[in-house]
Amino acid sequence: MQAQLRETATELAGVLWREHTVYRERGGGVVIRGEHVRRWISLSPTGGKDQALVRAGRILDGGTTAPARLEAVVDLTAGTTELAAVCRRLLAETAADAAPSTASARPARATSPARSARPPKAPKAARPRKGRHTGIGSWVVLLCVGGVVALWAYSVFGNAH
Repeated sequence: MQAQLRETATELAGVLWREHTVYRERGGGVVIRGEHVRRWISLSPTGGKDQALVRAGRILDGGTTAPARLEAVVDLTAGTTELAAVCRRLLAETAADAAPSTASARPARATSPARSARPPKAPKAARPRKGRHTGIGSWVVLLCVGGVVALWAYSVFGNAH
């Protein structure tokens, strides 16, 4: 299956992008990186015969990959052109999802449309500082520590006569 994935990924990479890098993942899948379009495609075995899980994502600044935004299960016997059509659809949706996520700090996952519709939380307002720096809890702790030190001093030096 891994040899079939590698061969399919190499053919697919040539159809999708002129400039690409194909490499093997630790889990047995294959990744196709298109640095010039800042996108990646992953083909992983699904456990089914002649099927693969195709995932698409973005390449971030610095070359690291963002988590997959979209995924689909495809039939590897369908041919390279059909597989390329599925990949192009996933890549187009990934590119469309990337535009709104630049406004928020954390990108919304494409698999959860309800999440992306929710407005970002407003930052919490800072509480005004009170005049004193040491709170009542700190004074209680200091008094307890002072009491323990006083008891120790009394037990050491108080019984010395």
